[in-house]
Amino acid sequence: MKIGSIIINNNTVLAPLAGITNLPFRLIAKKAGCGLVCSEMVSANGIAYGSKKTLQMLDSLPEEHPVSFQIFGSDPSIMAEAAIIVESLGADIIDINFGCSVKKVVKTGAGVALMKEPGRAEAILKAIKNSVKIPVTIKIRTGWEKSGEQALKTAEIAENCGIDAIAVHPRTASQGFRGVADWSVISGVKQKVSIPVIGNGDILTAYDAVSMQSQTGCDAVMIGRAAIGNPWIFKQINALMSKEPLPPASLAQRFSCMKEYLKANAEYFGEKQACFMMRSRLGWFVKALDSNAKFRESIKHITSEQEAIDIINSYYDFLNAKTVMP
Repeated sequence: MKIGSIIINNNTVLAPLAGITNLPFRLIAKKAGCGLVCSEMVSANGIAYGSKKTLQMLDSLPEEHPVSFQIFGSDPSIMAEAAIIVESLGADIIDINFGCSVKKVVKTGAGVALMKEPGRAEAILKAIKNSVKIPVTIKIRTGWEKSGEQALKTAEIAENCGIDAIAVHPRTASQGFRGVADWSVISGVKQKVSIPVIGNGDILTAYDAVSMQSQTGCDAVMIGRAAIGNPWIFKQINALMSKEPLPPASLAQRFSCMKEYLKANAEYFGEKQACFMMRSRLGWFVKALDSNAKFRESIKHITSEQEAIDIINSYYDFLNAKTVMP
């Protein structure tokens, strides 16, 4: 798949997830077979005003490319200024958030609020496209009502402004992440525009991804919550789409990934902050495993990387011993 001039080596995309899709998580997803990784949404205001904390969210490493950075805001000039900075920092693609339904974002006129202001939406997209040379994409929702008309209108505006691809999360603004995603909205957008359309929403397994592409005709699939603690879903999707056997995630693979994620966070955030984060995040990787509640409890107070590794290894040995017992 191509997005503008950028070649994506397969049809899987990591969704932007606030507080989650930082550099360490993106590296894990990329290694697990994701074609295009995307940052969590980053404030255009924070970028333009030079916030150190905000600019850190734009850190990147060569091994994660191609990488997309998602920005949000409501002022065309500030959005354009932020896009220029993001491009200068090495992004391959800039994504514009038209889908966040969190109240504090919507009340500023950003996120999904832009889907009911076509004039402002168009002004933002034109300002950004006129300011950068790299591809620009947008991520939208169904809109503010179930019909999907706002999604179709926004998609049309985007294509007319020269946007290079559209990701569609077919839930309304009021749904948030609740209820069922209406994949027919993805189909409608795909039929409306000629640029690539990326489908998102209710992909829980690799089989769901294949079903979405079959039912909607979307060019790629975007995985968000299902990749948390389960990054190998990308390799599984790639295998199914290539009509190859589904590669299972072995126990060894799961625990190796857990330790890689721990190490990446310790290197990036520093050991103290990483351990605080890992007290809850290591539990992502042990869903449905035997005695996982005990493991979760044991990591709640970790203070060093080595302590966490020791607990991980101990739990692995426990599970492995149960597996090999007659």
